[in-house]
Amino acid sequence: MERVQTNTASLCGVQQKNLSTYRKHLLVPNIPQASLKYFVVICLTELGSKEMSDVQNYSDLMKRSRSVQRCPRCGKGPMVVDTAGGELLCSSCGYVIKDKIEEVGPEWRAFSKEEKDDRSRTGIPSSLAMHDMGLATVIGIEDRDASGKSLPSSIRATIERLRTWDGRSQIHEPIDRNLRQAFSELDRLADKLSVRDAVIEKSAYVYRKALERGLVRGRSISALIAASLYAACRDTETPRTLKDLAYVSNVRKKDIARCYRLLLREMELRMPVVNPEKSVSRIASKAGLSELAQRKALAILRQAQETHTSAGKDPMGLAAAALYVACVVLGENKTQKDVAEAAGVTEVTIRNRYKGLKAALKL
Repeated sequence: MERVQTNTASLCGVQQKNLSTYRKHLLVPNIPQASLKYFVVICLTELGSKEMSDVQNYSDLMKRSRSVQRCPRCGKGPMVVDTAGGELLCSSCGYVIKDKIEEVGPEWRAFSKEEKDDRSRTGIPSSLAMHDMGLATVIGIEDRDASGKSLPSSIRATIERLRTWDGRSQIHEPIDRNLRQAFSELDRLADKLSVRDAVIEKSAYVYRKALERGLVRGRSISALIAASLYAACRDTETPRTLKDLAYVSNVRKKDIARCYRLLLREMELRMPVVNPEKSVSRIASKAGLSELAQRKALAILRQAQETHTSAGKDPMGLAAAALYVACVVLGENKTQKDVAEAAGVTEVTIRNRYKGLKAALKL
């Protein structure tokens, strides 16, 4: 890099003996030699040697370098960058100075210097749901070089051996193997339950904390990761039940519930009260109910909450009963069995909640 800068500097008329003159002239004695060469080259390129000779000090140089941002057509400014079109244009007259420019800034927003330094345009985003948080590198499976050409047969065996050792080096610790197995199961459960990324990240966070506290030892990884996912669903108010987790994970509901209570007790988790309104849309979709019935059920649930009728009741059963009440009021032909099967509760629960809502709301 220094050789390139020196050659560029010589092309712009900057000789090695003149660098000390520029250093004294600009009053910047702390700039290293290589950085000063590059700095002077940039100034000469932007301002020109004649204007550079008129610069009195460093602040004068900064003022003149800012003047370069003026439009070459109208002489005004400032210049703005259109990130969508990749153009540098004048905000006064609209003249396009450059087009097809590349955005080299950070990919995401940053609110501090540390966050700005951490932002990167390359690589996948880090994630707690990966055993290495997505920071490790992987040797590709295709035997091709950077230009796309096939590798010679003489080094393919070496690359294959490196690929094998690269995979082994990422899971050489027991904790890495545990996380890899757990998060592989988490991906499968999340795909089956169709939960969003925020729930997956929360699940991975809970499991990592449980692993740090030694709660995984002596317990099933499948049961504990399912319990972590259920805790994340409860925390984010995602309507998923223990029965759903047990069905997709092939783990008994009793085991998941035991691990869930363990997480609540040992990690002192505080879960919000489940809102039955969150389950209305899901039950109605499975039962094939109309949008009008959903709105009526939501209104019934709000009235039940205002009269404290819903206190201490199972949210899923209460939502199913509200939908059944809405079907009765609107005259939709749905039986208690249809709604109960869609909600995953018994018909007895529907009847009991139906009687309670009917008496409390005087329907």
